[in-house]
Amino acid sequence: MHIAVIGATGTIGSRVVNEALSRGHLVTALSRDAGPHAAAEQRPGVTWRSVDALDPVSISAVLPGLDVLISAYQPGNAAVDSADMLQRSIASPELYPAVARALLKALETHPRTRLIVVGGAGTLEVHPGTVLAESAELLHQTLDELGVPREFAAAVRGHLEALNTLRTSNRLWTYFSPSQHIGPGERTGRFRIGGDQTIRDAEGISRISTEDAAVALIDEVELPRFVQRRFTAGY
Repeated sequence: MHIAVIGATGTIGSRVVNEALSRGHLVTALSRDAGPHAAAEQRPGVTWRSVDALDPVSISAVLPGLDVLISAYQPGNAAVDSADMLQRSIASPELYPAVARALLKALETHPRTRLIVVGGAGTLEVHPGTVLAESAELLHQTLDELGVPREFAAAVRGHLEALNTLRTSNRLWTYFSPSQHIGPGERTGRFRIGGDQTIRDAEGISRISTEDAAVALIDEVELPRFVQRRFTAGY
Protein backbone atom coordinates (compact mmCIF):
# COMPACT_ATOMS: atom_id res chain seq x y z
CA MET A 1 0.00 0.00 0.00
CA HIS A 2 1.01 3.62 -0.42
CA ILE A 3 0.84 5.52 2.87
CA ALA A 4 1.58 9.18 3.54
CA VAL A 5 2.43 10.44 7.01
CA ILE A 6 2.02 14.08 8.07
CA GLY A 7 4.40 14.82 10.92
CA ALA A 8 6.86 12.19 9.73
CA THR A 9 9.73 13.66 11.78
CA GLY A 10 7.79 13.61 15.05
CA THR A 11 7.88 11.17 17.94
CA ILE A 12 4.89 9.13 16.72
CA GLY A 13 5.09 9.93 13.02
CA SER A 14 8.68 8.73 12.68
CA ARG A 15 7.72 5.40 14.28
CA VAL A 16 4.78 5.08 11.92
CA VAL A 17 7.10 5.59 8.96
CA ASN A 18 9.48 2.92 10.28
CA GLU A 19 6.68 0.45 10.96
CA ALA A 20 5.13 0.94 7.53
CA LEU A 21 8.49 0.48 5.78
CA SER A 22 9.24 -2.66 7.80
CA ARG A 23 6.04 -4.20 6.41
CA GLY A 24 6.89 -3.39 2.82
CA HIS A 25 4.61 -0.40 2.27
CA LEU A 26 5.54 2.63 0.19
CA VAL A 27 5.71 5.77 2.31
CA THR A 28 5.50 9.45 1.48
CA ALA A 29 6.95 11.23 4.51
CA LEU A 30 5.40 14.68 4.91
CA SER A 31 6.87 17.56 6.87
CA ARG A 32 6.63 21.36 6.98
CA ASP A 33 10.07 21.53 5.36
CA ALA A 34 11.03 18.17 3.92
CA GLY A 35 14.12 19.40 2.06
CA PRO A 36 16.76 18.73 4.75
CA HIS A 37 15.30 15.29 5.51
CA ALA A 38 15.16 14.30 1.85
CA ALA A 39 18.83 15.19 1.51
CA ALA A 40 19.99 13.55 4.74
CA GLU A 41 17.81 10.45 4.87
CA GLN A 42 17.52 8.27 1.81
CA ARG A 43 15.88 4.91 2.42
CA PRO A 44 14.28 2.57 -0.11
CA GLY A 45 10.51 2.92 -0.14
CA VAL A 46 10.28 6.43 1.32
CA THR A 47 9.88 9.78 -0.45
CA TRP A 48 9.97 13.12 1.36
CA ARG A 49 7.62 15.97 0.46
CA SER A 50 6.73 19.27 2.07
CA VAL A 51 3.13 19.95 3.06
CA ASP A 52 1.18 22.66 4.85
CA ALA A 53 -1.34 20.75 7.00
CA LEU A 54 -3.51 23.87 7.28
CA ASP A 55 -3.84 24.29 3.52
CA PRO A 56 -6.27 21.97 1.66
CA VAL A 57 -4.58 22.76 -1.66
CA SER A 58 -1.18 21.73 -0.29
CA ILE A 59 -2.65 18.52 1.10
CA SER A 60 -4.53 17.76 -2.14
CA ALA A 61 -1.25 17.90 -4.05
CA VAL A 62 0.10 14.84 -2.22
CA LEU A 63 -3.08 12.72 -2.39
CA PRO A 64 -2.88 11.21 -5.92
CA GLY A 65 -1.88 7.56 -5.68
CA LEU A 66 -2.31 7.31 -1.91
CA ASP A 67 -4.28 4.57 -0.20
CA VAL A 68 -4.06 6.06 3.29
CA LEU A 69 -3.13 9.47 4.69
CA ILE A 70 -2.06 9.45 8.35
CA SER A 71 -1.91 12.78 10.15
CA ALA A 72 0.27 12.93 13.25
CA TYR A 73 0.24 16.72 13.14
CA GLN A 74 1.49 18.74 16.10
CA PRO A 75 2.18 22.51 16.22
CA GLY A 76 5.86 21.88 16.83
CA ASN A 77 8.00 18.77 17.04
CA ALA A 78 8.06 16.99 20.40
CA ALA A 79 10.90 14.80 19.18
CA VAL A 80 13.07 17.91 18.94
CA ASP A 81 11.68 20.10 21.74
CA SER A 82 8.75 18.78 23.76
CA ALA A 83 8.46 21.97 25.84
CA ASP A 84 8.14 24.05 22.68
CA MET A 85 5.44 21.71 21.35
CA LEU A 86 3.49 22.03 24.60
CA GLN A 87 3.67 25.82 24.53
CA ARG A 88 2.63 25.98 20.89
CA SER A 89 -0.33 23.69 21.59
CA ILE A 90 -1.38 25.77 24.58
CA ALA A 91 -1.09 29.00 22.58
CA SER A 92 -2.98 27.73 19.52
CA PRO A 93 -5.42 24.94 20.40
CA GLU A 94 -7.58 25.97 17.45
CA LEU A 95 -5.00 24.46 15.10
CA TYR A 96 -6.21 20.91 15.77
CA PRO A 97 -9.75 21.40 14.43
CA ALA A 98 -8.38 23.67 11.70
CA VAL A 99 -6.15 20.84 10.45
CA ALA A 100 -9.08 18.42 10.62
CA ARG A 101 -11.14 20.77 8.45
CA ALA A 102 -8.27 21.17 5.97
CA LEU A 103 -7.81 17.40 5.70
CA LEU A 104 -11.50 16.81 5.08
CA LYS A 105 -11.63 19.60 2.51
CA ALA A 106 -8.65 18.13 0.64
CA LEU A 107 -10.23 14.68 0.63
CA GLU A 108 -13.29 15.97 -1.21
CA THR A 109 -11.25 15.47 -4.39
CA HIS A 110 -10.12 11.96 -3.32
CA PRO A 111 -13.04 10.46 -1.38
CA ARG A 112 -11.68 6.90 -1.57
CA THR A 113 -8.45 7.79 0.26
CA ARG A 114 -8.59 6.77 3.90
CA LEU A 115 -7.66 9.29 6.59
CA ILE A 116 -6.28 8.34 10.01
CA VAL A 117 -5.80 11.18 12.49
CA VAL A 118 -3.60 10.71 15.55
CA GLY A 119 -5.26 12.69 18.31
CA GLY A 120 -5.24 12.94 22.07
CA ALA A 121 -5.97 10.60 24.97
CA GLY A 122 -8.00 13.35 26.61
CA THR A 123 -10.85 12.75 24.16
CA LEU A 124 -11.43 9.28 25.62
CA GLU A 125 -13.98 8.36 28.25
CA VAL A 126 -12.38 7.77 31.66
CA HIS A 127 -15.69 6.40 32.93
CA PRO A 128 -18.69 5.37 30.85
CA GLY A 129 -20.17 8.58 29.52
CA THR A 130 -17.46 10.81 31.07
CA VAL A 131 -15.05 12.29 28.51
CA LEU A 132 -11.86 13.49 30.16
CA ALA A 133 -11.73 16.70 28.09
CA GLU A 134 -15.20 17.65 29.29
CA SER A 135 -14.42 17.37 33.02
CA ALA A 136 -12.19 20.24 34.18
CA GLU A 137 -11.53 18.61 37.56
CA LEU A 138 -10.54 15.21 36.16
CA LEU A 139 -8.56 16.79 33.33
CA HIS A 140 -6.53 18.99 35.68
CA GLN A 141 -5.89 16.00 37.94
CA THR A 142 -4.67 13.94 34.98
CA LEU A 143 -2.43 16.72 33.69
CA ASP A 144 -0.94 17.09 37.18
CA GLU A 145 -0.19 13.36 37.25
CA LEU A 146 1.45 13.55 33.83
CA GLY A 147 3.52 16.58 34.81
CA VAL A 148 1.91 18.69 32.10
CA PRO A 149 0.85 22.32 32.72
CA ARG A 150 -2.86 22.70 33.41
CA GLU A 151 -3.00 25.23 30.59
CA PHE A 152 -2.64 22.28 28.22
CA ALA A 153 -6.33 21.62 28.89
CA ALA A 154 -7.05 24.06 26.05
CA ALA A 155 -5.13 21.81 23.64
CA VAL A 156 -6.97 18.73 24.93
CA ARG A 157 -10.27 20.44 24.17
CA GLY A 158 -8.86 21.36 20.75
CA HIS A 159 -8.28 17.67 20.07
CA LEU A 160 -11.88 16.95 21.06
CA GLU A 161 -13.13 19.63 18.66
CA ALA A 162 -11.06 18.02 15.91
CA LEU A 163 -12.62 14.62 16.63
CA ASN A 164 -16.11 16.12 16.60
CA THR A 165 -15.28 17.78 13.28
CA LEU A 166 -14.44 14.38 11.81
CA ARG A 167 -17.64 12.92 13.23
CA THR A 168 -19.69 15.28 11.05
CA SER A 169 -17.98 14.03 7.88
CA ASN A 170 -18.81 11.20 5.50
CA ARG A 171 -15.15 10.77 4.49
CA LEU A 172 -13.34 7.49 5.27
CA TRP A 173 -11.81 8.80 8.50
CA THR A 174 -10.46 7.05 11.59
CA TYR A 175 -9.34 8.78 14.79
CA PHE A 176 -6.65 7.20 16.96
CA SER A 177 -6.38 8.16 20.63
CA PRO A 178 -3.22 6.72 22.19
CA SER A 179 -2.86 6.09 25.91
CA GLN A 180 -2.18 8.91 28.37
CA HIS A 181 1.42 7.80 28.96
CA ILE A 182 3.10 7.46 25.58
CA GLY A 183 6.77 7.71 24.73
CA PRO A 184 9.65 5.91 23.07
CA GLY A 185 10.05 2.34 24.26
CA GLU A 186 9.87 -1.28 23.17
CA ARG A 187 8.01 -2.67 20.18
CA THR A 188 6.25 -5.64 21.76
CA GLY A 189 3.30 -6.06 19.42
CA ARG A 190 1.29 -7.01 22.51
CA PHE A 191 -1.40 -4.53 23.52
CA ARG A 192 -5.16 -4.19 23.68
CA ILE A 193 -7.42 -2.33 21.29
CA GLY A 194 -10.48 -0.41 22.45
CA GLY A 195 -13.06 2.07 21.28
CA ASP A 196 -14.07 5.17 23.22
CA GLN A 197 -12.86 4.24 26.72
CA THR A 198 -9.36 4.52 28.20
CA ILE A 199 -7.43 1.25 28.44
CA ARG A 200 -5.49 0.75 31.69
CA ASP A 201 -2.98 -1.91 32.69
CA ALA A 202 -3.03 -4.03 35.86
CA GLU A 203 -1.68 -1.06 37.86
CA GLY A 204 -4.43 1.22 36.55
CA ILE A 205 -2.09 3.15 34.27
CA SER A 206 -3.00 4.17 30.73
CA ARG A 207 0.21 3.63 28.76
CA ILE A 208 1.74 2.44 25.49
CA SER A 209 5.07 2.93 23.73
CA THR A 210 5.23 4.99 20.56
CA GLU A 211 6.56 1.88 18.82
CA ASP A 212 3.47 -0.16 19.72
CA ALA A 213 1.19 2.78 18.90
CA ALA A 214 2.72 2.67 15.41
CA VAL A 215 2.02 -1.06 15.23
CA ALA A 216 -1.63 -0.40 16.12
CA LEU A 217 -1.87 2.29 13.45
CA ILE A 218 -0.41 0.19 10.66
CA ASP A 219 -2.55 -2.76 11.76
CA GLU A 220 -5.57 -0.50 11.19
CA VAL A 221 -4.18 0.53 7.80
CA GLU A 222 -3.86 -3.09 6.72
CA LEU A 223 -7.10 -4.37 8.26
CA PRO A 224 -9.62 -1.53 8.69
CA ARG A 225 -11.84 -1.99 11.73
CA PHE A 226 -12.64 1.57 12.72
CA VAL A 227 -13.74 3.46 9.61
CA GLN A 228 -15.72 6.53 10.68
CA ARG A 229 -14.93 5.60 14.26
CA ARG A 230 -12.31 6.24 16.93
CA PHE A 231 -10.06 3.64 18.53
CA THR A 232 -7.40 3.45 21.18
CA ALA A 233 -4.58 1.11 22.18
CA GLY A 234 -2.91 0.38 25.50
CA TYR A 235 -1.34 -2.32 27.62
